[in-house]
Amino acid sequence: MSKLIIIIPAYNEAKTIGMVLDDLPKKLDKINQIETVVVNDGSSDDTENVAKKRKVKVLTHILNRGLGGALATGIEYAKKNDADIVVTFDADGQHDPTDIPKIIEPILNKKADFVIGSRMKGQGMPLDRKILNWFGNLLTFLLFGLYTTDAQSGMRALSKKAVSLIRLQMNRMEVSSEFIKEIARLKLKLHEVPIKAIYTEYSKVKGQKNTNSVNVFVKLLFYKFVNLK
Repeated sequence: MSKLIIIIPAYNEAKTIGMVLDDLPKKLDKINQIETVVVNDGSSDDTENVAKKRKVKVLTHILNRGLGGALATGIEYAKKNDADIVVTFDADGQHDPTDIPKIIEPILNKKADFVIGSRMKGQGMPLDRKILNWFGNLLTFLLFGLYTTDAQSGMRALSKKAVSLIRLQMNRMEVSSEFIKEIARLKLKLHEVPIKAIYTEYSKVKGQKNTNSVNVFVKLLFYKFVNLK
């Protein structure tokens, strides 16, 4: 039996965080403990209070550090609290909680150290996001030598081994590609499973912006060739 910690990075997600938390599974096969951790990343709205009303663990950044900073905080908490499996899960309602058993299964069966929930293999991803995602996958491959069908997915599962070894240093959206870099560096066993993508007008606004791609590209180049070779 295993302990699962679900990490939800949240920045100004008061509109959706309650629904997301309410829909998460309370029991799963082969899991004897599920803990949900919301990393409130410097929100200026009511995200923190809405989460606390659900009686989940809330870790709050006084200032907004970005997606990478929030995930690093959550993973460090999971490491200190002896998680056997960690799932990262977006706060904007884009993910289907019923996909969680699918992404943890390869870890429970010792077939993977890191699992990516691939929206490209599943259903619901708009065409413009598919095109943008394809370029992100290609860039990540060219920089770090490991190809995945959905490098930018926010739904992932990490084994205890992956949690103990992965080191995140990028604070913002570039962290998704940094995970791939760490998988390649550490030679972790990677597996992908198809997941459903639930895109609403709200999640499109809250997610990665198409216009932000150039900024992410520049930061990844700096990361690769200047700062952290």
